[in-house]
Amino acid sequence: MRDDHIRKIVWTGLFTALTVVATIAIRIPTPTGGYVNAGDALVILSAFILGPGWGAFAAGFGSALADILATYTVYAPATLIIKALMALVAASVLKRAKKQKSLKYSVIGGILAELVMITGYYLFTAIFMTGSYTAALAEIPGNAVQAVFGIVVGTSLFYALMRIPYVREHF
Repeated sequence: MRDDHIRKIVWTGLFTALTVVATIAIRIPTPTGGYVNAGDALVILSAFILGPGWGAFAAGFGSALADILATYTVYAPATLIIKALMALVAASVLKRAKKQKSLKYSVIGGILAELVMITGYYLFTAIFMTGSYTAALAEIPGNAVQAVFGIVVGTSLFYALMRIPYVREHF
């Protein structure tokens, strides 16, 4: 029991750090002139590997820390809440499914989690940044691209990692 708890803490720290690095360092340019980062992929992966509680911690704090380190500090409180809720939703859907490794439920969990992200940042931008619900609509397409990337890469990484006996046995 104690070893399992220590293992979860260590893996949570690892996924928190990986989320920071994936968010800051892995940027893929988009045709619109923006970029997609790999942070959402780690949010989804953290949720699926660590479960609702630990996954939400790693996703929320890792993403918020990335905002702080990348000088987007104004977004950090919203990011903490949004990314933690994303992981909570994704992990809860997968956990509720009796088939722990069902691709169908992984994708559904990822989609619902990313809808939390799109809605959360839309509301944050509308209420706190622009003061306009109409102006905040401009961020939805970029967030949607980020969402699709996060679902595809996060779910793919999860199933790749589940092929490793140690991961399959302990998570």
